[in-house]
Amino acid sequence: MHKTIMAKMVLWLVFCLPLLANAHQTNTPELKKSTQGPNLASVNAAVALAGSNDLVFGKNSDRSVPIASITKVMTALVVLESGAPLNEWLVFRKRHTPAAANAYSRIRIGSKMRRADVLRIALMSSENFAAYTLARSHPGGFDAFIDAMNARAKTLGMVGTRFVDPTGLSAENVSTAGDLVRLVNAAAEYPEIREYSTTGYFRGHFRNPRYSLSFGNTNALVHRNSWGVGLSKTGYLSEAGRCLVMISEMNGKQVVTVLLDSLGTRSPMGDAGRIKRWLDTGDQGQVAKAARQYAQEKNAAYNAVVHSTTAALK
Repeated sequence: MHKTIMAKMVLWLVFCLPLLANAHQTNTPELKKSTQGPNLASVNAAVALAGSNDLVFGKNSDRSVPIASITKVMTALVVLESGAPLNEWLVFRKRHTPAAANAYSRIRIGSKMRRADVLRIALMSSENFAAYTLARSHPGGFDAFIDAMNARAKTLGMVGTRFVDPTGLSAENVSTAGDLVRLVNAAAEYPEIREYSTTGYFRGHFRNPRYSLSFGNTNALVHRNSWGVGLSKTGYLSEAGRCLVMISEMNGKQVVTVLLDSLGTRSPMGDAGRIKRWLDTGDQGQVAKAARQYAQEKNAAYNAVVHSTTAALK
């Protein structure tokens, strides 16, 4: 079961050997703490109070794993910190390099949209062509944008993180749940990221030629007032599983939740609910058998590669 996913996982694990070797030596106390927390379908997770990088709960939170479109949170941070004008019209040009995965888009090549709206649809609807265009339109160019992503990760202390593209279509974009808490806290300082990432629906207007497209948020929880979602980003690749980062209201507090690699489409939402109940009542909750089996398989594959890597380094 899941043999194709396991094979792909081994490939990216081999690519990330330096990060894995470093991660394997850290955070042992946190793994012990995770056994007292909620039961989650996600293989890797982290929970912290908004504004703090200290974890309230962690599950494999030091593992460097593919993060899919969670990448776009860093893309947004680099865009805003570049100082590029948000009202500038950007051109959606044909990709200069092939996408690492399916990059289908409804946006027409050659059309234009304001940078602010390009950023909005990249965040709330996870539009990959939009994220690519933001990087391509960076004042220093595409390669400089990727360098800026990695440089910003370094300044944030994201030691288990590496980026190779701005969309998350590449499984070589890796991070840890703990690192992503740092990223979410940094991104939350920008009202544009909070607003754009939690926009429920948006009608985007293009020109050259003139047309419009409707976009919806990929996180169903932003439509529920009871969650008070203040920042949100979802992600999915076969190598990364279902992923979610967000800031939401839990037990009267603003909480950062990072959920990486679960099996089902709605598993991250279910995990968020279990975390919310755990913070409120201490109830650890339960997950489905299929989700537990998926996590066991991913853990086994990860541990096998880390073991062989550690042995090779001795």
